[in-house]
Amino acid sequence: MAVYVGVDLGATNIRAVVADSSAAILGSAMAETPRGPTGIAVTEAILDAIRAACGQAGVTPGTVTACGIGSIGPLDLAAGAVENPANLPDRIDRIPLTGPISKLLATEDVYLHNDTIAGVIGERFHSERNPDDMVYLTISSGIGAGVCVDGTVIAGWDGNAGEVGHMTLDPHGFMTCGCGHDGHWEAYCSGNNIPRYAERLHAEDPIETDLAFDDPAFSAASIFDLAGEDAFADHVIDQLGHWNAMGVANIIHAYAPLVINVGGAVALNNPNLVLDPIRDRLDEMVMTNIPEVNLTELGDDVVVKGAVASALTGGTGDRSKL
Repeated sequence: MAVYVGVDLGATNIRAVVADSSAAILGSAMAETPRGPTGIAVTEAILDAIRAACGQAGVTPGTVTACGIGSIGPLDLAAGAVENPANLPDRIDRIPLTGPISKLLATEDVYLHNDTIAGVIGERFHSERNPDDMVYLTISSGIGAGVCVDGTVIAGWDGNAGEVGHMTLDPHGFMTCGCGHDGHWEAYCSGNNIPRYAERLHAEDPIETDLAFDDPAFSAASIFDLAGEDAFADHVIDQLGHWNAMGVANIIHAYAPLVINVGGAVALNNPNLVLDPIRDRLDEMVMTNIPEVNLTELGDDVVVKGAVASALTGGTGDRSKL
């Protein structure tokens, strides 16, 4: 029986799964992503997770046919590694991936993608239509997209295509992004930055609100939890809808997808409050065909399922390659 491995390397957790030729999961393992002392510790944790998933599936690593990896970035595709990951300590400057995994699994068929590109591969593979033109958009601690156009998954020469969260939406630069540049989509609408944006808006117009900006637990969830009950929270959510719709409109104009599936914690936890404002505004922002905008049905598994789909289809998500 042919078996395939999928790996999801996140800044918080590592997940490895073993699947059969129908993408059914046979074994899985999860571990916290090490914070050091170097990137080799992260590599070793991934290898241990693969071994554990293989053990649960009752197979040996050397019998695996192929492996897909969905990873935090930025990537160095030529080296098969993560370089200077933004969400891990500075002492982790390089995480080797494809070489050590290929050696463990005794296969050269190891496909490395950033996590949103793995996401679009998974969305494409598991869609009933297996569409050639689609986007997976994540709105989470950051914002990014995986894009498939005319059946080709767009990776970029270095593997880092899809950083749509760093498109400039606000030329006035009211908010500064974590990357240091002003006016980026992610600076307004990512889970990490929504609380900062709300606080800045309130400083400009300090109307009465139940939001506790000084509470250490103040978060994006604090704002969404008061939807319909607090006028200022509703104002913030309306502004987020405006920026999100503008970002999605830019994606539509750039790539002409048939469907955009949206995931990430912000969207998954607040689907109506995030997606309905986007859908409501697209008609007034888009001059071309408006695609379906759906919540992903793959939930938190989208990256690891995309990694498995990549292993099964040579990095494409195209079911005709099975």
